Amino acid sequence: MIDRKLAVAPMLDWTDRYCRYFLRLISRHVVLYTEMVTTGAILHGNRARFLDFDPSEHPVALQLGGSDPKALAECAGLGQAWGYDEINLNVGCPSDRVRSGRFGAYLMATPQLVSDCVKAMMDSVTVDVTVKHRIGIDDRDSYDELCSFVGTISEAGCRTFIVHARKAWLQGLSPKENRKIPPLSYATVHRLKHDFPQLEWIINGGIANLKQAQQQLEHVDGVMIGREAYHNPWVLAGADRMIYAKAGEAATRHQVVESLLPFVEKELAAGTPIKRITRHLLGLFHGQPGAGKWRRMLSEQSHRPGATSRLIIQAAEEACR
Repeated sequence: MIDRKLAVAPMLDWTDRYCRYFLRLISRHVVLYTEMVTTGAILHGNRARFLDFDPSEHPVALQLGGSDPKALAECAGLGQAWGYDEINLNVGCPSDRVRSGRFGAYLMATPQLVSDCVKAMMDSVTVDVTVKHRIGIDDRDSYDELCSFVGTISEAGCRTFIVHARKAWLQGLSPKENRKIPPLSYATVHRLKHDFPQLEWIINGGIANLKQAQQQLEHVDGVMIGREAYHNPWVLAGADRMIYAKAGEAATRHQVVESLLPFVEKELAAGTPIKRITRHLLGLFHGQPGAGKWRRMLSEQSHRPGATSRLIIQAAEEACR
């Protein structure tokens, strides 16, 4: 059973396995999600590239993008075989990537299809199948329609809903604008929890620190933090103690750097360019006096041929001066 009191959101091009390994060094218990992986990428591409992860990442969930029940079922089965703790269906992304395939947030217009997808996925795995969605799309944003959507999906057996507490405009707004312009409505998600108490509700959108997360946990079962956890990963440093009530001191930023180095060395030996890892580390010293030096050194020097893990050590030393 996954404890979803706090999670880091799936974020396209960001929450890859290098990012997740790094975040796991900051919090042992926060649930981590992959970036959205389409069924086509898994079924017709390099599966190891899209599915591999380090065992230390547990608990970790695979987020799938697609709208074909058979393909989603096959990919869910592969995800379970790969060792993921949860399979999540993306019904909330409004990006250009989902538009041509009519999945992501577009699926909110077809709840029966989502139900069919969830049922097929659940029939193929024993791990949890969850759904991440918006509170509405375009002019289809009434609470009654949202409840109908939830009811239809829950009838397929889904027990966990992750809700981005904004609606999505599928026409007229960019993906970036869809993360900011539609107003947040936490009250809508709280109402869903009240009206569907038998289901697990995870709230997402605009939550920037653990104090806000604690406040939300008075109304819902879990909280998902998105871009704040990427740009300022140290926001997760107190999560094990404050959210999960686990004893022990959190590691320092420099201890996280030291713990990361063996992983970096292993990846470099396997041919991974160090910039694939360092691009996720830029926010580690966010708000600290040496943050600019840290970011600048990693950004400017990680692209140079022959860059090694020594670069990360030197950048951390610069951040202390």
